[in-house]
Amino acid sequence: MTGLFHSVLLIEEKCRGCTRCIKNCPTEAIRVRQGKARINAERCTDCGECIRTCDNHAKTAITDSLERLKDFRYTVALPAPALYGQFGPDVEPDRVLAALIDMGFDDVFEVARGADVATLVTREYLRQHREIRPMISAACPAVVRLIQVRFPALIDHLIPVDSPMTCAGKLAKENKSKELGIPPEDIGAFFITPCPAKVTWVREAVKRGFSSVDGAISIADVYGEISRRLASPASHPPKRRASGAGIGWGGSGGENAAVGLENYLVVDGIHSVIDVLEEVEVGRLADVDFIEAQACIGGCVGGALTVRNPFIAHVHLEKLAKRFADCPAFTTEEEEELTRRARAGYFDMRQDIAAVPAFRLDRDVSRAISKAEMIEKVVKDLPGLDCGSCGSPHCRALAEDIVQGLAVDTDCVFKLRDQVKVLAEQLFDLAKKNPSAMSAAGEPGEREG
Repeated sequence: MTGLFHSVLLIEEKCRGCTRCIKNCPTEAIRVRQGKARINAERCTDCGECIRTCDNHAKTAITDSLERLKDFRYTVALPAPALYGQFGPDVEPDRVLAALIDMGFDDVFEVARGADVATLVTREYLRQHREIRPMISAACPAVVRLIQVRFPALIDHLIPVDSPMTCAGKLAKENKSKELGIPPEDIGAFFITPCPAKVTWVREAVKRGFSSVDGAISIADVYGEISRRLASPASHPPKRRASGAGIGWGGSGGENAAVGLENYLVVDGIHSVIDVLEEVEVGRLADVDFIEAQACIGGCVGGALTVRNPFIAHVHLEKLAKRFADCPAFTTEEEEELTRRARAGYFDMRQDIAAVPAFRLDRDVSRAISKAEMIEKVVKDLPGLDCGSCGSPHCRALAEDIVQGLAVDTDCVFKLRDQVKVLAEQLFDLAKKNPSAMSAAGEPGEREG
């Protein structure tokens, strides 16, 4: 996992070292050193919490621009279901799709339709695999990365099927390649993304040579362009093909509503996800069949690269999902063909989901045990206020940094104050003393009488 690309980026000149990001990072991946935030690449999940919480806008996400469309003979936009929620419930998906064509894409393939495919494949997987419970959705890449970093024992609980984005990319390229008679590599598929974690997922797949998605463009970057074009649709607007259930995947609870399970749990917001995963880790949720976990509050509509308030966007999306609830996802023939391909492994996740030992104290077990004991001793000597003034999120994190040689005890302002007080007292005592060569009056060389 070395050399992992991260879409979340620190703009150092904007950082004021305010420590808000270190207090909100779910994997304690951020420290403030020399007045600037520093991101630990191994621990970062690209969840976007730091982007949301930084008042100085010192965190941003690397995404693709529309200029990249020039790199391909033919381009397809893959709009996330969350994109529909950015506009009012009276804005039909067809108008949004038409606006994407007007912006320069040759065609569109809805990720909501990819969600319909993922729904079918997930149902099939859960039917065939009952040996592990609960199974956890792998649709949110920030949650997948969180499990790799903080909960590696739960990797086997992840459902190893393609995300809606990947399903959409695969089918879009395959269909257009056959229709146009050009190789798939000449077709550029670009995901319109609500979050930085999906950008990282795309870039890593491209780097490893098996991506069906070539780039990711932020919803925030295209929102204005789409808004301006809603009033004047394209001459040949594409038609929505996704079902209401597929559209619903963009909000929390939408995935499970589509899959249709009864014994499930839905959790959103990265810190709440951590609480639930801790319960799974100790075996308290073995009676649950399925967990839909999303890093952003409200689901993808709450992504760090969206525009609208997540609660308002969620309402918009729910209304759209209800409006198209009776629209079938597939014909009988299409469903049979997709099921056959799913059983053949066509929609199996190909990206490696391996443990990332980001919290390991040392490669050597004996040294790791020794360091753990040292951390406990250092923690006892710290004030336990978890103020973050040291640049670490809490006192235990500072203790770990000290033992790892990444910080010193005087980084704690209270320890520093105590040492300054002791030093001041020593200086005061020293100031009252005179060398033997000096008179009591303090004048050197003065003779008595």
